Amino acid sequence: MQMIIVDDEAHWVDNLSMHKPWHTLGIEHVHKAYSAREALQIIGTHPIDIVISDILMPEMTGIELIEKVREHDKRIKCIILSGHADFDYAKEAVRNHAVDYLLKPPTDDELFGAVRAAIEQSKAEWESVSSHERTQFTLRENLPLLRGQLLLSAFRGERMSVEEWTRKLDNYALPFRDGHCALALVRLEDEFDPYRNNGQPLLEYAITNIAEEIFGEFMEVWSVKEEHGYLAFLLQLKNEYDIDRQDILLEKLSMQVQSKVKQFLKGSLSVVVTELFRFPEQLQTQYRRATSYFRRIVGDEREFVMKVDRAEQTSALSALDVIYRPPVLINLLEAGRWDAAEEKLAAVFAELEEKGSESWEHCLEVGFAISSAFMHLAHRSGQTLALLLGADIELLQHGEAFSSIGKLRKWSSGALGKLREGMTHEAQDARSQYVLKIKEFVDKNLHLDVSLRALSDHVNLHPTHLSKIYKLETGEGISDYVAALRMERACHLLKSTDKKIYEISTEVGYLDPAYFIKVFKRQFDVTPQEYRESR
Repeated sequence: MQMIIVDDEAHWVDNLSMHKPWHTLGIEHVHKAYSAREALQIIGTHPIDIVISDILMPEMTGIELIEKVREHDKRIKCIILSGHADFDYAKEAVRNHAVDYLLKPPTDDELFGAVRAAIEQSKAEWESVSSHERTQFTLRENLPLLRGQLLLSAFRGERMSVEEWTRKLDNYALPFRDGHCALALVRLEDEFDPYRNNGQPLLEYAITNIAEEIFGEFMEVWSVKEEHGYLAFLLQLKNEYDIDRQDILLEKLSMQVQSKVKQFLKGSLSVVVTELFRFPEQLQTQYRRATSYFRRIVGDEREFVMKVDRAEQTSALSALDVIYRPPVLINLLEAGRWDAAEEKLAAVFAELEEKGSESWEHCLEVGFAISSAFMHLAHRSGQTLALLLGADIELLQHGEAFSSIGKLRKWSSGALGKLREGMTHEAQDARSQYVLKIKEFVDKNLHLDVSLRALSDHVNLHPTHLSKIYKLETGEGISDYVAALRMERACHLLKSTDKKIYEISTEVGYLDPAYFIKVFKRQFDVTPQEYRESR
């Protein structure tokens, strides 16, 4: 769970966030905000579960903040802190469904009791959503199965007239209409592997229920498990919401799905979301783009939310037995599921050996299918297979790789290893470029907005994904880098110029000189003026 503490008095925020054992209650991260507006920005980019807020703040009261939070997410639990035992304030807090109203300074028992109550309320709500009773009820229903089959048929490109679409949507009680939709594909990550042969259907239905609960507040939702093993959600905004903000809304809701699944089902998800498209005519194209996007953008990375920004094509393969049995090799490669691809090859060669080593045509067909899948992956990455494989390409060019099952097995295993290494390096190079762009932007715009949201807009990535990439590449958080750079530049200006403290404060990105002085002293144990005088 994640919590945020909001107060215009910094010492309250710092003390409550850093000096209390929140981890004992299961709070994984405590965010800090020194104004209501800053709090709303953080809530807009992180899956916050609990808000602890002062009631009297300059720009916006705690009650007004709760009202804004309720507009954003009705499930967030709010706790009010106040220095005033005012009945009207308490009544407003109750009206806005605050978990508790505590007087400053609260005792640890009062504070932890309120947070514990908020956690229990949240758990009760989400456990109801993800309960096995509800998933088993869904499994017994025929209508979801019929709806799923219709959506899978559309993914496969089955043609239907407008009249037939309308009739089927009405018959299946699906509130979708001709217009803009988006598609979200969800991949279950490694933590769920133990369930793949036992309990997988119930687990997938629990995840589907959580996703439908979160997306369903703003959108019509149509879900199905598709042939590659992803959970697919077709989404269409309800009339009362603004279509221009759908991209941001989809990313935020996808993050909430990730957070709640991790909290209650103990596993992680990755999510790919398409751009808006015309339903139903563009559904198959967008579906193909989304399935290929896992591999192209993120390689071996896990637990991300990404938006499709350009077309990907999938190959259509058809032949016999294991090599083309879903999920096919090309789909595993495009999704970056390297271990599963190795298992697929092992199963393919086990089948070949069953058919007998004398079956040259079978060996040749499998060899063509494997090599074409490898070439497809290389070309989709803007490279040639020869460049990625080096000398191993000669066995393919001369046909030696196809001469026996043993040779084909050895060549395929070696080629897959080299492809995996090449794709990993490509992903690492992409991360390095993002870090370079971030550092260049921050260096030039330190006096302007260099928040995580501004930086993510600059490089066209979601804030959470950018934060993970930066931490993975550099070992530190973006906010840590920005803070260190601000202090470094402030020290330089204090030592090398006669600029006033407030001028330096503005130049390094602190609009409030008093707050700049407080941060500087906390960092160096002296005020900026004392630091300057020591030169």
